[in-house]
Amino acid sequence: MSGTDDVDPLPVELAGLPRVELRDPLFISDLHLNEGAPATLARFLRFCNEEAAAHAELLILGDLFEYWIGDDALDDEGDSVSRAVAGALRALGERGVRVYVMHGNRDLLLGSGFLRATGARLLADPAVASIDGREALLAHGDAWCTQDTEYMRFRSMVRQEATQRQFLAGPRAARLAFMGAARAQSEAGKLAKAMQIMDVTPTAVDEALRASGQRLLIHGHTHRPAVHRFLLDGEPAERWVLPDWDFEAADPGRRCGGYLAAGTLPWRVVSLTD
Repeated sequence: MSGTDDVDPLPVELAGLPRVELRDPLFISDLHLNEGAPATLARFLRFCNEEAAAHAELLILGDLFEYWIGDDALDDEGDSVSRAVAGALRALGERGVRVYVMHGNRDLLLGSGFLRATGARLLADPAVASIDGREALLAHGDAWCTQDTEYMRFRSMVRQEATQRQFLAGPRAARLAFMGAARAQSEAGKLAKAMQIMDVTPTAVDEALRASGQRLLIHGHTHRPAVHRFLLDGEPAERWVLPDWDFEAADPGRRCGGYLAAGTLPWRVVSLTD
């Protein structure tokens, strides 16, 4: 079976929502869920059942999964991670929580099948959110890592129609092998790069905010959670970087994960415990 149904558009062809109205949202990103991270998966499932279920919206700003080889993962009874995550998101929708998902750099092949299975709505990258009268630009963030020229070339290639069509038409075993090799190469490449190269470029962020008319940004990708306050063209601006998730460490002090709660002022980033 190929990674996409013949009648479905390719992931790159999907039109994500450019704007959303939110009432009481939680924002998460960079969970990198996979079979090798059972504790992180368990914490996410608990998060859906507890924290997220108490809010009106859940927005996932990319890299929910460590990789996504195609929506046929949901048809594989042996892929317990994909099926468990889809079930948890679908259950949130049934409880009245609106779920939004954005493509990340690791799961950019999430397609129509995933959206149908979960009931999630796809966000454009970037998108604008109105949160109780306050507007924010939402993004995964990797598009602004412009100093990492090697990654930017790769990013451009994998977002081309021909590349996605060829990959998704391949057998599942070949796609899994490719993703495994790509992950290993990516981790090895990080060791040779300066940290600032893999972070967003401030001028690229400034340009994105100007183009959108916004002065507030929420994104993930960098695994550098923080709140940056600065001036842009003489006006105050903010950049909220979401925390990544990793509950696999034996040392509780090294486990991490959390979310941004933006339903009421002041906004706050909440760190999760086991």
